[in-house]
Amino acid sequence: MYRKRTIAAALLAVVLTACNTAPTTHDFSQAPVAPVSASTADIRSIAKDAYIYGTPMVDSYAVMYAFSVDATNPQYKGPFNSILNVSRVFTPDDTAFVTPNSDTPYSFAGLDLRAEPVVITVPPMDPKRYFVFQLMDLYTFNFAYIGSRATGNKGGTYLIAGPRWNGQAPGGITQVIRSETDLVNVVGRTQMFNPDDLDQVKQIQAGYKVQTLSAFTGSTPAPAAPPIQWIKPIAPATARTSLEFFNQLAFVLQFAPVNPSEAALRSRFAQIGVVPGKRFDVNALSEEQKAAFSAGMQDGQKAIDDKRATLGGKTDTLFGSRDYLQNDYVARATGTEVGIGANSREEALYPVLDKDSTGQPLDGSKHRYVVRFPKGKLPPVNAFWSVTMYALPSQLLVKNPIDRYLINSPMLPQLKKDRDGGLTIYIQTNSPGKAKEANWLPAAEGPFMITMRFYWPKEALLDGKWNTPVVKRVK
Repeated sequence: MYRKRTIAAALLAVVLTACNTAPTTHDFSQAPVAPVSASTADIRSIAKDAYIYGTPMVDSYAVMYAFSVDATNPQYKGPFNSILNVSRVFTPDDTAFVTPNSDTPYSFAGLDLRAEPVVITVPPMDPKRYFVFQLMDLYTFNFAYIGSRATGNKGGTYLIAGPRWNGQAPGGITQVIRSETDLVNVVGRTQMFNPDDLDQVKQIQAGYKVQTLSAFTGSTPAPAAPPIQWIKPIAPATARTSLEFFNQLAFVLQFAPVNPSEAALRSRFAQIGVVPGKRFDVNALSEEQKAAFSAGMQDGQKAIDDKRATLGGKTDTLFGSRDYLQNDYVARATGTEVGIGANSREEALYPVLDKDSTGQPLDGSKHRYVVRFPKGKLPPVNAFWSVTMYALPSQLLVKNPIDRYLINSPMLPQLKKDRDGGLTIYIQTNSPGKAKEANWLPAAEGPFMITMRFYWPKEALLDGKWNTPVVKRVK
């Protein structure tokens, strides 16, 4: 699934004008430096807001850079406006983002919508097979979906247009979808029923297409957008404390025209030198100013940490569209740090379990655990559910001797039921014994968390009538 931040505008009139013109992107290392006009006393408050607002954008950029820009990165998926289908499920070797899904083969695409729109084509498929294409802008808003729940399994062609496009959709387009930002991350997931189903999944993936509009229509391509002089992203851990964070944010903001609801906020950010397309020069700051920026970052991270502490494993309110989140920047930043790229709640729910029923942190080096679904109480979903193991603090999949990273509903025919018809999952580092091994989810040899995934949840899940089971310690 996915992660992080966003920020502000320069001269508001210039930015608003740019919303209606083609963007210009220069070598960022040669870009002019934006001055800091705020007083040292105000820097801390504005930097806090910028840090919270920007966390999703800075992390989103890091993911996009790894996937679509840096061809030397082992996580590289291909150039913009192309699709990479991963015809396997994810393993511990996949480390580009935290809490990766290992239920479904992925498809990835980074979209650059500056020059012209992009058309995504999906083929018709079995109505029983779940698939989804999640479209996430640089803010990390899930601004649109293509898939079983949102558009059905009959296939179609979907035109994805950037914020500056004013053209007309050609014939043969099923739906026009607008993005607020020039750059978009697309994550596709295609359900695999069992290992023998992989060839069918590959055939479906071969029918997925990502094309520029001119390629789709066979017409003359639009004039190319200016080349981007990409800057190297910073790691999430570094982004918590390094003032380079604000430079990264200023870089990313040039691809995100100002939303009217954020005009005043973005103008505030300009007061601390965070201006779209202009450099934030740490070396130009006084020691007092640097201290104020650092304090603001600490204040912002504390707000995120405080929000996370109240969740109790319930994360579904942290992800969604702008309309859903209503510009709750702390929620958006918290969602980024919990697991960037998670789906909106109507598409999937992701309860996170990191404590046992007594409130103690889960630790595979100290204890054994179980999760039990009573008879007739399996998760109510239209698609499927899963229970996945992640090590902490990395939040990555856990290597184990049987290469099993999750237990999910497609595995039900192989799982053993309890005598009363319930289902018990054994969570521990060592095998629970041959009689129980079918239901064994290998645990990390240390702190861990469990993420449950409920794809296309039914109303009983959405309205809270069905409760997620607890993790019980057995030794």
